[in-house]
Amino acid sequence: MKKRIHDIELFIKYPHEVQGEIFKKLIEQAKQTEFGKKYDFKSISSLEDYKNRVPVQSYEELFPYIERLMRGEQNLLWPSEITWFARSSGTTNARSKFIPVSPETLEDCHFKGGKDLISIYVNNYPESKMFTGKGLAIGGSHQINEFNPNENSYYGDVSAVIMKNLPLWAQFIRTPSLEVALMDKWEEKIEKMASITAEENVTSLSGVPTWTILLLQRIMEIKGTTNILDIWPNLEVFFHGAVAFTPYEELFKKLIPSDQMRYMETYNASEGFFGIQDRTDSDELLLMLDYGIFYEFIPFEELDKENPPVLSLDQVKVGQNYAIIISTNAGLWRYNIGDTVKFTSTDPYRIKISGRTKHFINAFGEELIIENAETAITKACKETNSVIDNFTAAPIYFDEGKRGGHEWVIEFRQKPDNLETFIKILDERLREVNSDYDAKRYKDMALLPPIIHSVDEGTFYRWMEKRGKLGGQNKVPRLSNNRDHLEEILKMIQ
Repeated sequence: MKKRIHDIELFIKYPHEVQGEIFKKLIEQAKQTEFGKKYDFKSISSLEDYKNRVPVQSYEELFPYIERLMRGEQNLLWPSEITWFARSSGTTNARSKFIPVSPETLEDCHFKGGKDLISIYVNNYPESKMFTGKGLAIGGSHQINEFNPNENSYYGDVSAVIMKNLPLWAQFIRTPSLEVALMDKWEEKIEKMASITAEENVTSLSGVPTWTILLLQRIMEIKGTTNILDIWPNLEVFFHGAVAFTPYEELFKKLIPSDQMRYMETYNASEGFFGIQDRTDSDELLLMLDYGIFYEFIPFEELDKENPPVLSLDQVKVGQNYAIIISTNAGLWRYNIGDTVKFTSTDPYRIKISGRTKHFINAFGEELIIENAETAITKACKETNSVIDNFTAAPIYFDEGKRGGHEWVIEFRQKPDNLETFIKILDERLREVNSDYDAKRYKDMALLPPIIHSVDEGTFYRWMEKRGKLGGQNKVPRLSNNRDHLEEILKMIQ
């Protein structure tokens, strides 16, 4: 682990050299693939060549290759044999996305990221007793790839793909058994996980905050307590990712009432492992630069242009929002993953996840992103003594003689003392953090104050269940520029 800390310090010191090496290696390895031949990787001698020759790709543009891979063809995007696919939750549209996972991605990206997470944690907390107990990981599920059922080919949530391929030694330090962790019936799985892990000495948790909360509550119900430390007195850390943690912080403090409990964020997606919280005094994420991923960035405000500028790492600026473009050791070439990040530092390169390229509200030029929404909702919760479980928001469009606005559905675990005060603080904070929103709210000229529906506990769970998106990597879409999700929920609660 200490040796790996030295390697991390190396890419912190020489970020551009490390990224340059990865770029060269990726091009070299893929030059004989179908994609490599199409864009003549053999004659690419610089990043400029690559940028001029290979267009930025969306999932839809890469899908014809991915579909053929799933049917058993090989050497299309990457030379190694690909038999695993990470199915993303497809929150941006109704359809699932299938991301190829090569042996290199598993070994040099996902596994390496997991090992680095522990290395950084132990380096920051050398007195840790994490290894005296077991790690509880809430995974998804996987299944045989029906496009190619005759071969050993599978797809599933990225957590399931990782768990299924972990080395044998790793299985001894985690709980529950793989058989239970990878069950696909969510309610049954929660029951089994709760009854098994309640009897273990769990020292660390890993997973998505929303689903982890559900599991912890079920365990406490079974054991008849409101404090998880009565069951796991040695619990010391929660490694979390996939959704912002801030709105859930208060709830976790209630479930795990200890000043000694630590929280560490990761940025691990179906497409790769990108960032780790490496400091104890900040929730910024260190961009991991030696995982076989080459990074480029498009300024968020330029995203809709026909030929937006695509910047390399040495061109990014602190405080600006960028869409991430990646080229990877699984053959995702100049792929727009749909996430946006903001750089908090360029020496070293540290980021915060600011949202999704398709998850925002911009019906009136207000450009409201997830980061704005989460900042505002966290402040409103803090000042009204409330705790939220989930939320989503969408625009109220202009109608004849009516102005527009934003409509929110919020599931409170602990309701605010006064909902009107909550709405007022939410609105004021949104105006503080987003000047475009503030301009549209000026004297209610374009946007009216937010409308909030406070819904019963379990509403979002029932909605996700209805959509077939329980557990694993599935997330509630926070913001949407259309009313589809919102209308579904409103219809369900009426």
